[in-house]
Amino acid sequence: MDESSIGQNRRSRRSPVLLTATIELGGAVHEVKLRNLSSDGALVQGAESLPEFASVTFCRKDLRVRARIAWVQGSHAGVAFEKPLEPAEVLRHVPRREAKPLPSELFNRPAVTRHQLSQVERRWIQDWMDSNGTDRPGE
Repeated sequence: MDESSIGQNRRSRRSPVLLTATIELGGAVHEVKLRNLSSDGALVQGAESLPEFASVTFCRKDLRVRARIAWVQGSHAGVAFEKPLEPAEVLRHVPRREAKPLPSELFNRPAVTRHQLSQVERRWIQDWMDSNGTDRPGE
């Protein structure tokens, strides 16, 4: 569940996005930022000049949907589609998250066991382990 639907009754799941889109109204094209998308509608930003309840065409790449402006509040507006989009159509416009590779150092063993120790290194480690700590400076 995404944060936009917490505490709200929604007919369809909203997918948070940040994409460009346009809204056509009376021959004029308004550039907007698409903030979330569902099969029933969208939340757009940059729509302060759009009149509430106006019939519009919502466009995103090759997607063109008849819609109406359901509400306008500041620079944000809710767009309600005339007909629900198919889930596959919605998902086609939602970018997939790339899994970030985990840093390899998370799975490395400590340096003492990652490479072959020289005889000098082995002798130094053995001497250090055998000492009682009194002959080490600073202790």
